[in-house]
Amino acid sequence: MTPLRCINFIFLAFWAPAVLAVMAEKPPVPTYLIPKPPPPPSPVKPSVPVIPVKPQIVRCRSKLFPHCFNIPFLCPLDCLTNCYVDCVTCKAYCSCNFPGAVCQDPRFVGGDGNTFYFHGRKDQDFCLVSDTNLHVNGHFIGKRKPNLRRDFTWVQAIGIMFDDHRILVAAKRTSTWDDNVDRLAISIDGNPISLPTEEGSKWQLPAPSNVSIMRTSNNNGLVVEAVNNFRITANVVPITAQESKVHGYDITDEDCFAHLELGFKFFNITDSTDGVLGQTYRSDYVNKMKVNAVMPVMGGDRKYLTSGLFSADCAVSRFGGKVLEKANSASPVHEYPALNCKSGMEGNGLVCKK
Repeated sequence: MTPLRCINFIFLAFWAPAVLAVMAEKPPVPTYLIPKPPPPPSPVKPSVPVIPVKPQIVRCRSKLFPHCFNIPFLCPLDCLTNCYVDCVTCKAYCSCNFPGAVCQDPRFVGGDGNTFYFHGRKDQDFCLVSDTNLHVNGHFIGKRKPNLRRDFTWVQAIGIMFDDHRILVAAKRTSTWDDNVDRLAISIDGNPISLPTEEGSKWQLPAPSNVSIMRTSNNNGLVVEAVNNFRITANVVPITAQESKVHGYDITDEDCFAHLELGFKFFNITDSTDGVLGQTYRSDYVNKMKVNAVMPVMGGDRKYLTSGLFSADCAVSRFGGKVLEKANSASPVHEYPALNCKSGMEGNGLVCKK
């Protein structure tokens, strides 16, 4: 064997096994062809039980309408807990959609049919209506969210002053809401009023005052009326978990911010009336808000701020003779009828005008 062949044999003998091993290996698969493992299953959140809201039953309580008197109606789906029966049409309507309504974060429907918001400030009192013989203040509760300049507010109580009387209607502070528990607090001239928790139960102050307070439901609903002066409906409602989530209220289990949803009717209001709501009933009232805005907001908190729930010292007060000179001869403005708008009373801004 020649030296060259000997070298080749030695080379093949040494490297052949390694070459054969490499050739036997499978080529690597590109990473983009390797299937990714499926993502781990997301944790299943426990479902939050939806507590059904029981519709309120309402009735026409006026014997002047025998075709409708005492017939029970369920509140519409849009307002399961706050509606009333129009004795003329004998139908149930949402109370928050008519002139004189004060609901939600306070959302007002003025006497001219315009919808607007007045936020005020939490833990303070504001003049809602001020006239020669009627003054109504509202006590606002609420909470502040760090990224907002204003408070979320709701009307927790009202103080009604007329003649020589003082009536308090308030929602008691509540943590966990229960429809079967009454959360109303009522007093007149400093004396608590106890009404049986039964729809239709009534307390009355005899003539000449002719003041009556009647439950409109077994719990959390009533109407206060002074003949030839006013009728005010009040319902206590909570902030629900759904409302808190939608609006970002961040309501906790410590306080559900029970508050009042109100409806005002005036029978002998004058053209000098003022206040957040009262001014909208004047014949010369001019709406300066942006009625086409998503939330038309009435400002001027300082004008309506008062020192207490039974104080008539706001800058626009007309109560107890604090009337503008021209108002001494002002003719009374009688009750505004319920407005019937083809477009309905929902929505923002100018929805209907008398």
